[in-house]
Amino acid sequence: MELSDLVTFSTVARVGGITRAASELNTVQSNITQRVKALEAEIGTALFERHSRGMTLTGAGRRLLPYAERMAALSREALLAARDDGEPKGPLAIGSLETTAAVRLPQLLAAFHRRFPAVQLSLRTATTADLVAAVLEGALDGAFVAGPIEHAELIAETAFREELVLVTARHWSSLAALRAATPESGPTALVFRAGCTYRQKLEQVFAEFGWPCSARFEFGTLDGMVGCAAADMGVTLLPRAVVERGELSGNIRIHRLKPSQSRVDTLFIRRRAAHHYSALQGFASCLKENAEVIAA
Repeated sequence: MELSDLVTFSTVARVGGITRAASELNTVQSNITQRVKALEAEIGTALFERHSRGMTLTGAGRRLLPYAERMAALSREALLAARDDGEPKGPLAIGSLETTAAVRLPQLLAAFHRRFPAVQLSLRTATTADLVAAVLEGALDGAFVAGPIEHAELIAETAFREELVLVTARHWSSLAALRAATPESGPTALVFRAGCTYRQKLEQVFAEFGWPCSARFEFGTLDGMVGCAAADMGVTLLPRAVVERGELSGNIRIHRLKPSQSRVDTLFIRRRAAHHYSALQGFASCLKENAEVIAA
């Protein structure tokens, strides 16, 4: 198998289509199609099911994907390690929760870029579960995730602590008023997709309130979630720093929770066995130097 074919295959699997894969890999669609067909011919079976909405993996594709991802990640790591001469440069892939990227990271990323301009930094947002998987697979060099995280293959360091708050429409003056006016099934939970720690915490809070069967509405963006909370579509749980700095903060109400429900540490995780090359070490040092600014 050609490594380039495996990289192409895993990219198509992740983004769900030829067009988006071509854009990410900076090539033409015909090249993507050719490489996927060549890999399918070599294996002797289809790896994707083609349909109008894009491409989904077949059973064979799902079995191949983790191997393809590990091989691509190991190849990338080997190349970076060989080129690492102690001067931070080259690509650095960092992951983050969307809420963290929106509020905590801009100043850190700007400071890192000023200090290490030769590093080609990329940022990917996802849920904690997806980010942990990406770091373990080597697709990301490090990531900011919601704790706790305990994994033998990961180094996890606390970056800062968030206070989570319930967010509702402005007219709900208190949680008591909300609970009194809500059906037994509970309000609609406005959440990110499965794998989000804040979603899990919100479901725990609802269960404590006696709302274990509340409806859920999933969002892909932070602004959409806050906007729907402001429109009284439902209730969400987000870091206080995010909603207080948002443009819609005047249209929502923040409700504090008890410490056991509201406290969550944001961790920066790295793979323990990976080569911690200079660009990643530089990022870690910049994170420590700007810790107070990030946490403010």
